[in-house]
Amino acid sequence: MEALINMVLLTLMAVITVGIIRMKSLFGVVILGGIYSFLMASVMIVLDAVDVAMTEASVGAGVSTVLMLAALYLTKHEETPSLHSPAVALLLAAVVGAALIYGTIDLPPFGSADTPVNTHVAPRYLEKSIPETSVPNVVTSVLGSYRGFDTFGEVTVIFTAGLGVLLLLRGRRKRIHSDVETAAIAADARDAA
Repeated sequence: MEALINMVLLTLMAVITVGIIRMKSLFGVVILGGIYSFLMASVMIVLDAVDVAMTEASVGAGVSTVLMLAALYLTKHEETPSLHSPAVALLLAAVVGAALIYGTIDLPPFGSADTPVNTHVAPRYLEKSIPETSVPNVVTSVLGSYRGFDTFGEVTVIFTAGLGVLLLLRGRRKRIHSDVETAAIAADARDAA
């Protein structure tokens, strides 16, 4: 049953990806991107990665969609036609995709119990996390204690990116308002003349 749910979710994600590529309305692209993130969160829940699913749902489907809709409010709603052929981008994507697939050839089977992460690191975390950190949840102890600096760095990057987006949107809004004021002054000058 789990495999069937995964296949359905991954098929829906593939269909949405094609829809995003084909759509010209940027509003539709943003909404489909939010739906894609929601489906990805659902896949993470099926894979028992609830912490990753919550992050994907809040950041991917929530915050990112709101920021993109805010950016869309300040810009055009239709995609500008490309002046260049997409052949180079398609070739580059195919080469990168082939390299990624080639890189997965030597990976152990999915869920295999004898992988290095399951035989070396995970048992130590399961045995020592509560005595060393006094945190009853192993995932929280790993993210907050063992990998605390890494988690702090990730939070800093996300905060900085959000701050940058807000500053860019603020600058765009100022330009729009100044353009409107300039046009109003020019109209007043024409009316007075």
